[in-house]
Amino acid sequence: MAWLVHEGTVLASLERADTIRLRTVGLLGRHEYDGALLLEKTKSVHTMGMKFPIDVAFCDGEMRVIRIVTVPKHRVTRLQWGAACAIETEAGRFAHWNVQPGDVLEVRGDLSPDHE
Repeated sequence: MAWLVHEGTVLASLERADTIRLRTVGLLGRHEYDGALLLEKTKSVHTMGMKFPIDVAFCDGEMRVIRIVTVPKHRVTRLQWGAACAIETEAGRFAHWNVQPGDVLEVRGDLSPDHE
C-alpha cells in the first residue's frame, strides 16, 4: 500500500493509474473516494461521466505542485504544461489538507499496480 504525504503527514492512501486505460478510467464509476489517485504522464484530466467533482493537483517531476484545480462533473481541464503527473481526489481535499502550489508531495510505500 502507498500513501500520499505532505510535510511528513500522511494525507491519504494512494493508488496509481499507470496505463493508458487506467488513466482514462481514473475515478469513473465510483460514488465517492477517500484516497488519492496518481495519474502518471498526465497534463489534463476529464470528469466526463463522473458522479462527483474532484480536486486535481498537477505536479512536476519532483512532485512539486504546479496547480490545483477543482473540476466539476462533466468537464475537461486545460493542458498543464510542465506537469509530469496529476493527483485526483474528492473536491475540497487539497484545501482541507492545506496543500498549495509550490508544496512538494511525497509517495511512501509500495505503488505496485493491482492489475499485474
